[in-house]
Amino acid sequence: MGLPVGRVRAIAPSVRVLLSAGAVGVLVFLVWDVLSAAWKPIDAELTGPLHPGTLAGLSVLFVVGITAGLLSVVGYERFLHRRRAASDVGITANRSLALLVAVGVGVHNLAEGLAIGQSAASRALGLATVLVIGFALHNATEGFGIVAPLAGDAERPSWRYLLLLGAIGGVPTFVGTAIGWAYSSTVLSVLFLALAAGSILYVIMQLLAIAGRAHRNDLVAYGLLAGLFAGFATDAVVTLGGA
Repeated sequence: MGLPVGRVRAIAPSVRVLLSAGAVGVLVFLVWDVLSAAWKPIDAELTGPLHPGTLAGLSVLFVVGITAGLLSVVGYERFLHRRRAASDVGITANRSLALLVAVGVGVHNLAEGLAIGQSAASRALGLATVLVIGFALHNATEGFGIVAPLAGDAERPSWRYLLLLGAIGGVPTFVGTAIGWAYSSTVLSVLFLALAAGSILYVIMQLLAIAGRAHRNDLVAYGLLAGLFAGFATDAVVTLGGA
């Protein structure tokens, strides 16, 4: 639902800053969301009966997942930069950033799909339904985050490109649901969540740099707050359902 914003023409510079900052707000919420969920099994091990092997394994997954998520996106961005430098033809910087946002959101949605699938597999269909509604609202706000970098492009993205971004960000929810239905695993959940956190952290760095170029810290603050509160508001739907 948020992706068509990427085709809006003649966006004022102040609106561009607000869009980028709003995307950062949504992504800051997602980092908090995924890190708290990834840390939860580790915290349970620390506060409950201690199993050193399980605690060590989950902790390693947590650290390795965040590191791999962050550094893999850094490597991918450097690859795109070299490709652009070697040829005049290729994806623009803004479009590559939008693609990175979609990838980070996709990994996050894979973990959300696991939660939906595991709830359905345990026959908690009411909870699964509420999760679907809540995560759908999340995905609408994430769509704005994905297309925020495109607001700076002179050429409008095609519908085909927007559908590609939507598929990268959204289809993993379905894939995760299928995996969660067939196979319940705390290990997979921690790994996917940590990978998502790492990749989203890099995107936040890039979007903040874009918003900062306008030297309008007031607009950055407004947009960041709006995005952050939008993330918490949509999450409240899931929480009200007992998740």
